[in-house]
Amino acid sequence: MTEVKYTEENIRSLDWKEHIRLRPGMYIGKLGDGSSQDDGIYILIKEVIDNCIDEYVMGHGKQIDLFIEEGKVSIRDYGRGIPLGKVVDCVSKINTGGKYDSKAFKKSVGLNGVGTKAVNALSSFFMVQSFRDGKTKSAEFNGGSLVKDENIKEDQSQNGTLIEFYPDNEIFKNFRFRAEYIENQLWNYAYLNSGLRIKYNSKTFYSKNGLLDLLERKTEPDSIRYPIIHLKGEDIEVALTHGQQYGEEYYSFVNGQNTTQGGTHLAAFREGIVKAVREFYNKSFDTKDIQTAIVAAISVRVEEPVFESQTKTKLGSMNMAPDGPSVRSFIMDFIKLELDNYLHKNAEVANQLLKRIQQSERERKEISGIKKLANQRAKKANLHNKKLRDCRIHYDEGKADDSLKLNTTIFITEGDSASGSITKARNVQTEAVFSLRGKPLNCYGLTKKIVYQNEELNLLQHALNIEDGIEGLRYNRVVIATDADVDGMHIRLLLLTFFLQFFPELVKQGHLYILDTPLFRVRDKKQTFYCYSEKEKQEAIQKLRGKAEVTRFKGLGEISPNEFEDFIGDNIHLEPVFLMEHTKIDDVLGYYMGKNTPERQEFIIDNLKFELDQIIEDGVFESTKISQNEVLETAS
Repeated sequence: MTEVKYTEENIRSLDWKEHIRLRPGMYIGKLGDGSSQDDGIYILIKEVIDNCIDEYVMGHGKQIDLFIEEGKVSIRDYGRGIPLGKVVDCVSKINTGGKYDSKAFKKSVGLNGVGTKAVNALSSFFMVQSFRDGKTKSAEFNGGSLVKDENIKEDQSQNGTLIEFYPDNEIFKNFRFRAEYIENQLWNYAYLNSGLRIKYNSKTFYSKNGLLDLLERKTEPDSIRYPIIHLKGEDIEVALTHGQQYGEEYYSFVNGQNTTQGGTHLAAFREGIVKAVREFYNKSFDTKDIQTAIVAAISVRVEEPVFESQTKTKLGSMNMAPDGPSVRSFIMDFIKLELDNYLHKNAEVANQLLKRIQQSERERKEISGIKKLANQRAKKANLHNKKLRDCRIHYDEGKADDSLKLNTTIFITEGDSASGSITKARNVQTEAVFSLRGKPLNCYGLTKKIVYQNEELNLLQHALNIEDGIEGLRYNRVVIATDADVDGMHIRLLLLTFFLQFFPELVKQGHLYILDTPLFRVRDKKQTFYCYSEKEKQEAIQKLRGKAEVTRFKGLGEISPNEFEDFIGDNIHLEPVFLMEHTKIDDVLGYYMGKNTPERQEFIIDNLKFELDQIIEDGVFESTKISQNEVLETAS
């Protein structure tokens, strides 16, 4: 074995931009391609807007303009503007910024002076311009390196700061901004900053009633048991209600930051609700009976917050301020007093809350015996060897860092061939595979009792660790990976029904995806192209000058493990599952998974006619000996 020398020559010092570009995950989490809401390109936007929000919180500027076109991001606020003599330093010198002065930025989102510098370093083009008291100053950068430094000049534009940037394609490969994620992020900013107006391209985001508006947007009037309880105090705001769904649904924020992984404040909030309810009714309800079906939001403002990562998704602070009360005691005292007062003043709400708790209690007792047997069956099934090929991060359960768990993925497949190919091709460190046996049960209209009675569904919820809600979800991305044929689409619909029926928060919080695998392989002796559409196939044939072998993949099992490495690695194509605004889950499931109706048959046939034109062109009917009538009859 060759000896590796360790000398002074091995020691290297990186400047700030080199370090950010070499280790971007330390600053913005995972890179991604934009298919996940926590991918790096959205963190870049967030870091800039956070500074705009801080200006608004300090009483400067009531509007933020965001414009995105062809990968270019433009963000303009109307605050005080960066002091002109420090414009370059504030976006290119680590540990430089106004947030170290607690008098200027109290209870700010970010305090480390890193955010905008990271955006600068990770952009192929970055421009900053400050407008301040009739003058302006601008500078341009490439990958963090200063390329143009304009002199201060006269300008009568309204005070504020403009930042424009292109995420660097060398770092963010094949990325695409998804409007749904950006709009959700902007709505959160609006809810947490009542009165602030945010304009994004042609849309405006504005909230008058804060977290009350948030819950009203996340729920439907006929899906909740009682009117939303909305409580506000100094440095704290909460809203809560109970619905008809299973599990719990929380939205938590610290200093305007959406803490998707919760933290100290969310734990105290959940605990405070349980304690307040028990004391109000003077009954020792089971914790789960109180928490089941809850939909709630909490926002707190903390001086000098301590987050567990640079992306600020989990609060670690123990105190509201250096010399103030603990976060836990502050929140619990507030909930105990204000929720108790509210329930005493609103007898009908208190009555409906009690009925919802009693309903959860009955349902829990009804399935307790079945649940116990199901847990025993899951253990006997040797889940982690036969059904689940886990990732190494979970081998030492409880020891994995939360930032590592953000990169975990589980693929849900059907059949041995498909699961075998993915298992061999996956990244064993972060990617797991769960293999279904046949088509899962159609869960529409059934109670959660069926999940424990059905072996496949019971084992699936155990693999994900979501039996008692998604707080313990073991994987950040849950990916449905089925064949691109009629049976595969049916299995996909059945799995979507399962998650929407019993674990809708898994979808609402952006954890569920569909794996998009190539339909065609086009190759000659020198080149190979994998194509995801008919258009891509034709383009590949033209590139090979018409002399190409074309293969139509009919199932995942036909794709070799070597080929799969390209589809579930850096080049993975994932389609996130969204619930659009005001979508009623019961209506959606009833239409697609309920009794067959003429309307649904008509919808399927009309859409199939379009797809069949492409299939017929490809000659699939001839090669597979399937007739057009047979396909229509099967689908309808």
